[in-house]
Amino acid sequence: MTAKNQAHAHYNSCINRVIDYIEAHIDEPMDLATLASVAHFSPYHFHRLFTGLMGETLHQFIQRVRLEKAAAMLINQPHESITQVALACGFSSSSTFARAFKETFGQSASQWRDNPSDSKICKTDRNIDQHVDKYCKTFHCSLPYLDPDTKHQIWRIQMKDETVNVRVETLPSMDVVYVRHVGPYKGDVQLFENLFNKLFTWAGARGLMQSPDLKVMTVYHDSPEITAEAKLRISVCITAPPDTAVDGEVGKMTLPGGKYALARFEIGGDEFENAWDTVFGTWLPQSGYQPDERPAFEWCHNNPQDHPEGKHIIDICVPVKPL
Repeated sequence: MTAKNQAHAHYNSCINRVIDYIEAHIDEPMDLATLASVAHFSPYHFHRLFTGLMGETLHQFIQRVRLEKAAAMLINQPHESITQVALACGFSSSSTFARAFKETFGQSASQWRDNPSDSKICKTDRNIDQHVDKYCKTFHCSLPYLDPDTKHQIWRIQMKDETVNVRVETLPSMDVVYVRHVGPYKGDVQLFENLFNKLFTWAGARGLMQSPDLKVMTVYHDSPEITAEAKLRISVCITAPPDTAVDGEVGKMTLPGGKYALARFEIGGDEFENAWDTVFGTWLPQSGYQPDERPAFEWCHNNPQDHPEGKHIIDICVPVKPL
């Protein structure tokens, strides 16, 4: 790696560390001095660095992430009041939130909750909604039953010739190391392969790939229906000891524990979107659960190159709480 590339990787590592801090403290006040100390830069240089690498100021980024998180919560958590959503996303008052939300989305928070497709920036239009409805209504979701061994609730979704099992269980928090990408990713198989190869190469040289409890995941930090495609963030991850030293483009974070719905799929590389649509369009409305604010992720269970049909075996993991 050239000196220029090393410097760029170092700066990206600093920015990722700050972004992880922001997401973990989204409901708290944040100031430039605190975030600059997380990045190990002076406030003056950090502000310039963040703007140069992210294409928006620190304030703009925090405001955008808070608003996008609120927009998702308004839809996914319909029983939460608008004031509760505003405070959970770090706004000091409902009036401050209301002004910022309308300025960004072109409608009030209550209008968004009733019909987000009318927003001036929402990526979800009626054609997409109709596609999801048409796709998901062709599948049948069974009533839940209790697994006699694990005591977990299990649902079965019949998809053509395949049965998908969905279970709800409590996962522990997990310390992971990651390589992050910002920008479009939909359908880009080569992008994911490159990200995982980069992470695996780094981890393999440090003996992390030999862990018997190794877990491989892709974390989705943003909703593609709300966040502009150029600003979408994903992190490919593996579990690692919490004291693992990271450098360059590799960062570390903790995925919060709690209750998750885990839907097991065996799919081709072009079927991920349909799998996610099935979880949200078929299972979730009948489950008695709603998503909460923790990030969703894919838990990868195989190397598709070793599968006789080149398929991916994954659990789509959606953080949930009761309706």
